Amino acid sequence: MKLLVVAVCAVLFCMAWIAADGEEPAGMRASTQMLVVTTADWDAVAGTLQRYERANAHKKWKKAGLPFPVVVAKKGLGWGTGVAAASDFGMRGPGDPVKHEGDAKAPVGLFWLSTAFGYAAEPMAGWKMPYVSLTPTVECVDDASSKYYNRVVDRATVSPDWNSSEHMLYTNGQYRWGLVVDHNTDPVAPGAGSCIFMHIWLGTGEGTVGCTAMEQENLEAVMGWLDPAKKPLLLQLPRAQYKAVKRKWKLPGLARGGKR
Repeated sequence: MKLLVVAVCAVLFCMAWIAADGEEPAGMRASTQMLVVTTADWDAVAGTLQRYERANAHKKWKKAGLPFPVVVAKKGLGWGTGVAAASDFGMRGPGDPVKHEGDAKAPVGLFWLSTAFGYAAEPMAGWKMPYVSLTPTVECVDDASSKYYNRVVDRATVSPDWNSSEHMLYTNGQYRWGLVVDHNTDPVAPGAGSCIFMHIWLGTGEGTVGCTAMEQENLEAVMGWLDPAKKPLLLQLPRAQYKAVKRKWKLPGLARGGKR
């Protein structure tokens, strides 16, 4: 009888372990569109982006389109806060870098993609994401002491309390089109990093100050594909960290263009 009880307990334990091993983060379970950006390591600037989609939350992720090159920040990557805090991933090492204001790192983690923006008064025909038209008074506040920290605001409609911000219309064409990455937004932690976007790059190998950038043609393809009803996400990780959660989160293999 004792052997039977032990055997049953062992089976139940294994079943529980397998269920836990294959559980996606809560935010991912709500999504059917995802952008995956991977880099060679924490310090790499070059990366690869692959789009994925699925029919519903119970289906497997499938590739949508071909992978293409991107760049992240000049000093690589650091853990950020998005759908979950860095500590909630259960994989943050004691020596891993953590994103903070002014560190020239792009955030690692899982993030909602909430809003599109651009120089044009209206988005391209067929685009579905909520859209903000950039004007001379639209700014992203990077002053950690401001109540508007890490928000894109129209200076003309608020009482400015900041000493530092990014004037988004004047960015050498990089923000001709772009997407807001919801890093450090709920709640906002002063100093944890601000104004994280996906935008047009200056060129291959040219790192950003904290964003993820790509060729205009590729960004336009992404923005035309995204659908807010599908709760799109950005998953951004070094390859080693991606592989560490691949099985647990039921992720697909890395796209070609990144090492498998």
